[in-house]
Amino acid sequence: MSAYRDGDKVVVMLPSRLSKAEEEQWITTILERLAERERRRRPTDADLEARARELSRRHLGGRAVPASVRWVGNQRARWGSCTPDDGTIRLSTRLRGMPSWVVDYVIVHELAHLLVPGHGADFWKLVGNYPKADRARGYLEGVAAAAHLPMEQDGPEGGMDGGMDDELPPEGRHRVAG
Repeated sequence: MSAYRDGDKVVVMLPSRLSKAEEEQWITTILERLAERERRRRPTDADLEARARELSRRHLGGRAVPASVRWVGNQRARWGSCTPDDGTIRLSTRLRGMPSWVVDYVIVHELAHLLVPGHGADFWKLVGNYPKADRARGYLEGVAAAAHLPMEQDGPEGGMDGGMDDELPPEGRHRVAG
């Protein structure tokens, strides 16, 4: 039994031996599971903010408290950005649909900038509290390479990170490259 999207339609595949009642029950169950999976992979701004607070609590001792966390569609060369002065975090809509641990990494990265604006050792120590940081950074590097996106080299071991955001004033701005 499985289900997948084909454009605006959902295709559900079931064994032919099921009764009509079993078929309807399984279709309902499968559609609920599909909707939940899609909801997890496409969180709302409110979901992002709640997730950021939980990640701060778990990995940064609750010290990074964002004023807002939201999706933006105008970040073509970055995965995320942060303005420490006002506590705002923005994530590129290109992250939607990526594994949650990758989105979590970008959130932790940006949360760390609320505590340490630059990319020094203290910053990377904070980011390193997220257990899948290296894996997520590698995932994003692979996505960027496949899409022929620029990769800046100022991460802890030359990983991609850094840069400025044209939409923000020069002071206190940051983005994760991608």
